[in-house]
Amino acid sequence: MRCCHICRLPGRVMGIRVLRFSLVVVLVLLLVAGALTTLLPNAREDKMPTSRREIKSQSKSTLDSFTLIMQTYNRTDLLLRLLNHYQAVPHLHKVIVVWNNVGEKGPEALWNSLGPHPVPVIFKPQATNRMRNRLQVFPELETSAVLMVDDDMLISAQDLAFAFSVWQQFPDQIVGFVPRKHVSTSSGIYSYGGFELHTPGFGDGDQYSVVLIGASFFNSKYLELFQRQPAAVHALIDETQNCDDIAMNFIIAKHTGKTSGIFVKPVNMGNLEKETTGGHSGMWHRAEHFLQRSYCINKLVSIYDGMPLKYSNIMISQFGFPYANHKSKM
Repeated sequence: MRCCHICRLPGRVMGIRVLRFSLVVVLVLLLVAGALTTLLPNAREDKMPTSRREIKSQSKSTLDSFTLIMQTYNRTDLLLRLLNHYQAVPHLHKVIVVWNNVGEKGPEALWNSLGPHPVPVIFKPQATNRMRNRLQVFPELETSAVLMVDDDMLISAQDLAFAFSVWQQFPDQIVGFVPRKHVSTSSGIYSYGGFELHTPGFGDGDQYSVVLIGASFFNSKYLELFQRQPAAVHALIDETQNCDDIAMNFIIAKHTGKTSGIFVKPVNMGNLEKETTGGHSGMWHRAEHFLQRSYCINKLVSIYDGMPLKYSNIMISQFGFPYANHKSKM
């Protein structure tokens, strides 16, 4: 009996070893399965609607892009030419055309028939022909940066890309290509003009206090701020069909406490007004244009109970960044 018991012992030991080995194999398999599970896609992520992913991607892209707003009246030929030009500008997210030809169908069907186009263009017909139509809070506007361009202004892609990079450094100010200024006379009445006006107390350096929004970048939040201004400001713009750009400079200077804008020297920018067949000339041709703008400055000073505009002599150039006391005449 003892001999038989001893004979069975090796078999029992062997069985225990096999059992232990099997347990080790099972544990290893479980660990490997757990590791692989962590590498598999999350089921919740798989069920996320595609639209949500697209929205996240789009919101990120709008931080590095801008929306072009162009108001137009009786210049369809120039409009189509400019839309074609600006389609190729880097970082352009969308174009909003403010169509001020009341009661007249815009060229949307023609534009779409010649597509596809790389950047979407949205036409916004207006019920009244008002200068301040372009300063609405458009629901289609998805970017922080707005590029506002007059419907006769052709600005090179190189200039726009550079100016946009400057605006990204100064997002609370207007960054534009056309500076102007106000000056105070001995009687305390303000006048409006360009670099040809002498700024008292500033020596020989060229000074500006206004950057025109018709060729500029600015933050889209200022469109909403414009809508909240006193009714007298809107009435002044409607009365003169002018000065919405001066009002925006007042609003931004008052809001920030800084100079309203920064002047970027353009390399290749031109006015195409003479090339239109629409027969509509710009407002600046009107005999009363500069008188109206001086009138607007004085009215705005009265409305806001003070002069918020500040002088600057900084010009930022692609070939000398930045420098002051420039002598460029715009």
